[in-house]
Amino acid sequence: MPRRFQVVAAVAFAVIAVVGCAQIGMVFLHVAPSNTITKQHGKNVDDWIYPEFEQNWKLFAPNPLQQNIDVQARAEIKMPDGSTRTTAWIDFSAQDGAAIQHNPLPSHTQQNELRRAWDFFLGSHGDDNKPNGMRGELSEQYLRRIVMLRLGTHRDGGTVDRIQVRSRTTAVKNPSWSDEKSDTRPFYREVPWWTVTPADLPPGAGDARTEAKR
Repeated sequence: MPRRFQVVAAVAFAVIAVVGCAQIGMVFLHVAPSNTITKQHGKNVDDWIYPEFEQNWKLFAPNPLQQNIDVQARAEIKMPDGSTRTTAWIDFSAQDGAAIQHNPLPSHTQQNELRRAWDFFLGSHGDDNKPNGMRGELSEQYLRRIVMLRLGTHRDGGTVDRIQVRSRTTAVKNPSWSDEKSDTRPFYREVPWWTVTPADLPPGAGDARTEAKR
C-alpha cells in the first residue's frame, strides 16, 4: 500500500477510535446515576444521545451505596460477686474492615456475614425494632448468634448476660472536587437489650451456661 494510503488509513482509524470512545463515554454518562459530570454537562450528553442513541435501561440498579454503616455491640457482664458491668461499644464492622484490608483473598464471612445479618434484621423489623412475623424472629436469633460468636460467653472475668446492638450510619464524604454538600454527622439506630439464652451461644457453650444457672 502506498504511503499516502497508509496515512489516510491511519487517520481514518484514529477518527473512528476517537468517535467510538466518545460514544461509549456518552452512553455511560447517560445511563449512570446522577453525578458531578452529568450535572455540569448533562445538556451536552443529552444532545449527543437523543434521539438516535436513546437508552431505556439503567446501568446501575440499584444505585451504589452512599453511606457507611458500622454494626456495633456491647455487653452487660455478670461478675462472680453478683455485680454487673457494661462494656464499651465494640465496632465489629471496623474489625471486619481491618481483616479485609490488604488481604487479597478475604473470606466471605469477613465481607458479608455481619452486613447481611443487619440488612436481614432491618428488612424484617419496623422502625420500633419489633419483628414482622417469623422472619423477624429468625433474623434476631441469627444476629444474636453472630454477636455472641464474636463476644464469647465469658468476657472480662464474668459471663455475658445481655447484649445490645446498634448501627452507626454516616454519609460518604463528597470528593474534594465536588461542590455538593452532605451531612456527615453519624446517625444511630439502637436495638433494645437482649438477654442471652443457651440458643444464642456457640456450639458446646449452651450446656455449660445452663449448668451455671442451676
